[in-house]
Amino acid sequence: MTETEFCEKLRKSFCDNGLRELTAIEEQAFFILLNELLEANKITNLTAITDPEAAIAKHFADSLLGSESIPNGARVLDLGCGAGFPSLPLAIYRPDLTVLSLDSTAKKVAFVQKAAEKLQLSNLKTLVGRAEDRAIKKQIGKIDLIVSRAVARLNLLCELSLPLLAVGGSLLALKGAKGEEELKEAQSAIRILGGAVKSCDQRALLLLDGGVEERTILQIQKIKETPKEYPRSFAAMQKKPL
Repeated sequence: MTETEFCEKLRKSFCDNGLRELTAIEEQAFFILLNELLEANKITNLTAITDPEAAIAKHFADSLLGSESIPNGARVLDLGCGAGFPSLPLAIYRPDLTVLSLDSTAKKVAFVQKAAEKLQLSNLKTLVGRAEDRAIKKQIGKIDLIVSRAVARLNLLCELSLPLLAVGGSLLALKGAKGEEELKEAQSAIRILGGAVKSCDQRALLLLDGGVEERTILQIQKIKETPKEYPRSFAAMQKKPL
């Protein structure tokens, strides 16, 4: 796919999904990011999505569906960033944000770091580790918003996320069609961890081939301090979810 063809399809995808019009520099950045991802994926297994049209919708547009919920100038943690989604698209699309990409897989974080350097994204930093590690909690300090996509069920994700947020901060969980089901399951965890449901937004991700995939964007706000015993180890979370 040429850069011209890519930019045309990117514009269509963003328009179809209610995202703002991109600048020429931003379009070029997304084109570079796609090529970096596909090239790196030949050596390291970063993504199963290798078709450019699918990547435009499912990596780029999908990563930004909840971006209007993020306050201007926020400090954002991408928890379990994988190959950099949603953090790399967010850093391109929202240069006002300060983004930290966290993942326990060093090779994935290395790709995100390399891509950020290639794109000169001075607003994105990377960190290798797990959210439940006490050392990580000390390093990242107070966070305004945590965004997470395809990491864990919501009850586990809340325990990983809410302890790291400042009171008043939010978890933005990008979920699929079963997001509301996960929200019902997570009610106890949200209450115990000091959170409250701020919004539950059903969306439709429109694909370039005419298909549609259901999305649920959940925003959980931290309204009071999380008890000190959380987060537990991930094994403990899995064995006995809140």
